[in-house]
Amino acid sequence: MPDLRPNIIFIITDQQRYDTIAALGFPYVDTPHLDRLAREGIVFTNCFITGASCAPSRASLFSGTYPHTAGVMRNGDVWRACWVQELANAGYHCVNVGKMHTYPFEAAYGFNERYVVENKDRYLEGRYYFDRWDMAFAAHGLTRPGREVYRTLPDYKERLGAVEWSFPEHLHSDVFVGRLAAWWVEHKPKTEPLFLQVGFPGPHPPYDPIPRHLAPYLNRDLPLPQVTQEEMDALPPPLKELRVHNTGIDHDSIVWQLDPTPEQLHRLRAHYLANVSMIDEQVGALLAALEAQGYLEDAVVIFTSDHGDCLGDHGQIQKWTMYDVITRVPLIVWASGEGRKGGEYKGFGGGRRVGDLWQQMDLAPALMELASVPVPESWEAISMLPALRGDAGAAGRQVVFAEQSGDNALTGADLQTMVRTRDWKLVHYLDQPDGELYDLHADPGECVNLWSHIEQQAKKQELLDALLSWRSRSAAKPRRTSLITH
Repeated sequence: MPDLRPNIIFIITDQQRYDTIAALGFPYVDTPHLDRLAREGIVFTNCFITGASCAPSRASLFSGTYPHTAGVMRNGDVWRACWVQELANAGYHCVNVGKMHTYPFEAAYGFNERYVVENKDRYLEGRYYFDRWDMAFAAHGLTRPGREVYRTLPDYKERLGAVEWSFPEHLHSDVFVGRLAAWWVEHKPKTEPLFLQVGFPGPHPPYDPIPRHLAPYLNRDLPLPQVTQEEMDALPPPLKELRVHNTGIDHDSIVWQLDPTPEQLHRLRAHYLANVSMIDEQVGALLAALEAQGYLEDAVVIFTSDHGDCLGDHGQIQKWTMYDVITRVPLIVWASGEGRKGGEYKGFGGGRRVGDLWQQMDLAPALMELASVPVPESWEAISMLPALRGDAGAAGRQVVFAEQSGDNALTGADLQTMVRTRDWKLVHYLDQPDGELYDLHADPGECVNLWSHIEQQAKKQELLDALLSWRSRSAAKPRRTSLITH
């Protein structure tokens, strides 16, 4: 009897802002293949991650729980749960090509096959390992580039992480992952149902696009950050410390500057957007391979990212903050036609925008339901499936949350926690008197910190109470006792 469940193609980039896709309202970037998915699929315009760095966000997404419940609050924490195992147990053939950011980095986590490509520039303990990208460089008799190489550039400290790719195009990490995924699809006998996770390492820094993608952006007018001294003065101490920290420690080949020039910021954003266009091209090639092999006849394709990048907004670089440019991510769900007739999957209909608040981890129960897998009662995610189907009355969340432990970058706080409604955002710093409070209706750019404004103290207390209730409800929720086996 044929399996009536859809193939699931899950594409996730690293550190990609919401405003980097032309069809989502950013005309400065060339993304024809992502534009097609957005036009034909369902776009969630207010999807928020739960952790402000890679591993916490991803571990939450792949466990259906918040980072504190998953036990992954910073990069390098061990993963203890991953719902890919549930798909494999239910008969899906599960394949990972590229980045997942699991730790240990190459444990199975339920996948039948893993072809891991991790960060472009690895410098922490346990990051000098042999993934597939390392092997490709070694096979060519080459050394993978990283900050030790880029530090030799005479203007390294002025580049803000924007470097030119000088190796053959096919060795770039994002091209390598895209081609490896397409190659797997083209040469592997068709397996159904398939769960294929493709993790692109970019546009995470170093911002290193191949030359032909970079060239169109170098002279293109691009919107640049407008940062005022008033905003910098109102930052809580941990964010002031983060700014200074990033000028002295070159995380991911970036030496930040407190007052970069417009020329530096333009080059930074040109490189970043060129990275996005490069990934877009690989997404197009992957979709073509999937279509040629028949996988898209009955499939759900998901495109998203694990968090964004400040790129100079708010005087910051990279992640580790709770601004919307970090916590709000693109989420596009594309489904083929009507799906398999007679089965549970009927397709979703396309060309829709969903504006309700959602946590990115809310994808997890929706995918379980599509795969006819029971959703664990211990999960904190709620299912997006009614919204995907366009059910009458389908609604998202009234409030979303995110959290981040102190780590080797966020050195000025032990824990920061965000609560966000449609109109307000509060960021709390553990055991510190200062925080952040933004009126998102009057100040959508989050430039005016109202934390200390007397007239907003009632709103601040209301949101602090929401944080307390959230953590209390999470602590009271029954926990699943079985853990994954590495």
